[in-house]
Amino acid sequence: MRQPSVNRARVAAVSLALVVAAGAAACGPEDNDAKGARGDSEPRKGGTLTVLNANPQEDFDPARLYTSGGGNVPSLVFRTLTTRNRENGAAGAEVVPDLATDTGRPSKDATVWTYTLKKGLTYEDGTPITSADIKYGIERSFAAELSGGAPYLRDWLIGGAGYQGPYKDKKGLDSIETPDDLTIVFHLNKPEGEFPYLATQTQFTPVPQAKDTGTKYEEHPVSSGPYKVVRNENDGERLILERNPHWSASTDAERKAYPDRIDVRSGLDSSVINQRLSSSQGADAAAVTTDTNLGPAELAKVTGDGELAARVGTGHFGYTNYIAFNPKVKPFDDPKVRQAISYAIDRTSVINAAGGSSLAEAATTYLPNQKSFGYTPYDHFPAGASGDPAKAEELLKKAGHGNGLTVTLTHSNDKDFETSPEIATAVQDALKKAGITVKLQGLESNDYKDKIHGAKTEPGFFLAHWGADWPSGGPFLAPIFDGRQIVQDGANFNTGFLDDKAVNAEIDAINKLTDLDEAARRWGALDQKIGEQALTVPLFHPVYKRLYGKDVKNIVISDWTGVLDISQVAVK
Repeated sequence: MRQPSVNRARVAAVSLALVVAAGAAACGPEDNDAKGARGDSEPRKGGTLTVLNANPQEDFDPARLYTSGGGNVPSLVFRTLTTRNRENGAAGAEVVPDLATDTGRPSKDATVWTYTLKKGLTYEDGTPITSADIKYGIERSFAAELSGGAPYLRDWLIGGAGYQGPYKDKKGLDSIETPDDLTIVFHLNKPEGEFPYLATQTQFTPVPQAKDTGTKYEEHPVSSGPYKVVRNENDGERLILERNPHWSASTDAERKAYPDRIDVRSGLDSSVINQRLSSSQGADAAAVTTDTNLGPAELAKVTGDGELAARVGTGHFGYTNYIAFNPKVKPFDDPKVRQAISYAIDRTSVINAAGGSSLAEAATTYLPNQKSFGYTPYDHFPAGASGDPAKAEELLKKAGHGNGLTVTLTHSNDKDFETSPEIATAVQDALKKAGITVKLQGLESNDYKDKIHGAKTEPGFFLAHWGADWPSGGPFLAPIFDGRQIVQDGANFNTGFLDDKAVNAEIDAINKLTDLDEAARRWGALDQKIGEQALTVPLFHPVYKRLYGKDVKNIVISDWTGVLDISQVAVK
């Protein structure tokens, strides 16, 4: 899993600013719409929007970007077959047409998907966009020198696994057909009812072959969106975008494109970003951030200031922080031990360690608590807000640990309020009440990732987190619980090494569904079933709080990205 606008580690020591993975689902228009909340006038075109970010917009090539819904800054330049619905809250978790006339027409078994392009689509130089350009854009994402994008196309397209891109194989992929300039057909090696979600990824951006400059394409990619790149400094540290004169709103119902110019400045410290947005002086009055959240200390200050509080966008991204068990390691091979820990967890103390209830919500389900994921409420090990140490001790006694138990909890040393020492200490304190002594093993970021994602090195008990590539239960449950995705030599995410034939079969059955509402219901039921095995202990879903400048209008935060959508923002 990889997420857009991710910045987990850049935390100012003084302000404890929380900078986490891309933001969150909106609490609704009444909370997030600046016009409604502050009585602003109707948004108008003009002005310059400044974006203040910690992370540079590296690899600004549609082949190399790993984004959800087309990304935030990228989607201003790159249009795709489908995109996310640019609405507040749950409505924003829907997939809608972008370059295509619809979200795709599947064959009966969802192994063939057909799209028709809208008429009148053009690039920034006025030349027409064709289906062959989309095919080429996808094919170049297979080139080793342009790697970095989502892996689904390699897995899903017939012939994708061995294809090396058009620079080495000019013949291209036979599984992508373009019978005419407006039609493109995809042939998959298995049913995939969620292909319309995948078609939002930037790999589906059209690229004119004649303008392809390989690894240098990121310096001036040819725009199909409302803005074009006029400057790209230091690999995305500063991007300046100006209007694409050949973009037409008549073919694009999603992007409002109010500002004349967008100036993206990155490499900034999180505390500096929040201070500049708070002060809103000069150009910063018309500024936003797409990757920096308010931390606990900053949030306390903002909450006490009515003017600042009115400039905070709130939301949730489909994301879960949890404890993971490796049942191959004793004593976690015993379900009773895993259940005991589930009962012992004090979620109130964990949430306090994550910054308080304004920044974290208690979780008892693995799937995020949003409709699009198929969220089905359950709590298989009900222990209230503060845990049930007595029940935990009872289970430990049945498991043969009547005199207590000593275990090691592995966590990251990153100050990310997710898998960091604060959360680990809260878990340690809670389990002590149930007679479980927890030794903490803190690792630096790279060592932590290598250890927990290695099948041969994975510890028995560790902190983890997961977010979806699009708002569905599929990319949430399959990588973690599909036995066929266990990787022995490489990055493994099936931490519980679950290989249940019934679970695998249900994943396949749901993938065949093109009715996404029905698929969501089935994902929720599967989550509930898997939860009985206590392979994870869901802890909390993060809540994201982001400041924006005083002159910024038309705030939209969806359940897809949870980030203020700059394609909707006005500054004048």
